[in-house]
Amino acid sequence: MDLRQLSTINALSDAVTVCEYQGVKIIRIIHPMVEAGISLHGGHLLWFKPEGEKEVIWLSENAEFDLKKAVRGGIPVCWPWFGKAAAPSHGFARTSEWSLSQHRENENGVIVSLTLEDNQQTREIWPHKFHNQITFEMNAELKVSLSSTNTDTQPWSFGGALHTYFNIADINNISITGMGHTYLDSTQAGKACQGSDVLTFSAETDRVYTQSQPTILIADKNNQRTIAVTNDGDNAAVIWNPWQQLSISMADMANNSFETMVCVESTIHTPTIELQPGQSHTLATRIAIQH
Repeated sequence: MDLRQLSTINALSDAVTVCEYQGVKIIRIIHPMVEAGISLHGGHLLWFKPEGEKEVIWLSENAEFDLKKAVRGGIPVCWPWFGKAAAPSHGFARTSEWSLSQHRENENGVIVSLTLEDNQQTREIWPHKFHNQITFEMNAELKVSLSSTNTDTQPWSFGGALHTYFNIADINNISITGMGHTYLDSTQAGKACQGSDVLTFSAETDRVYTQSQPTILIADKNNQRTIAVTNDGDNAAVIWNPWQQLSISMADMANNSFETMVCVESTIHTPTIELQPGQSHTLATRIAIQH
């Protein structure tokens, strides 16, 4: 996206401004420690760049800002299910309009929280009452926390993911560690597989790792950095790269853009999590750059 096309709607503070881009409202953060953008459509972080660093989050150059679909890239919020467990794929949170609930800032960084509650449209898709809050803590690091609360009178179960797209220099020259050995291979209809300690890429990769370490490391060698991804509240880590054939089939991805992205996702897969009335659960991911 061309940040020069952002039009300011309202300056909330020195660091936080409400803007608009192609009809989508975006919370723009410009702070001495960090620059970031969060779309109210989907509760979706679009970019995150700590001071002195290259962009950490990948956003497709062909991303479509359409209020009926999710933006390609950033950190889409998959909720209340992951993948094609039901329709729409990855749930409705990533295409719902979230509300800005709070923003705070000091010399150490910025915190922004958004909320999403059930409404007539969500209850037609998923007949439960809920309150979701997603909080972005931004400075040299990024922490994203999605807290889900059951506000219904009956228990319900949910899954989901923080579907993070990472910006890398070259998919052919990265390696990932900490994801564990055991995974379900979605390119082989969910076949259970055993892998090695180090993951490299030479073809389409779509794996649900079921015994990952709390911290997964992406060695982005050509950028001379390691991205540390620490997940919490999850039971799986999804790692995905579409490779060329699949990316060519996606209108919102350039044909070769698979070379500069990889997804490492904090995921609630199977089993899903059941919440009793009044109970909450938090799914989180923390992202830090190491040199």
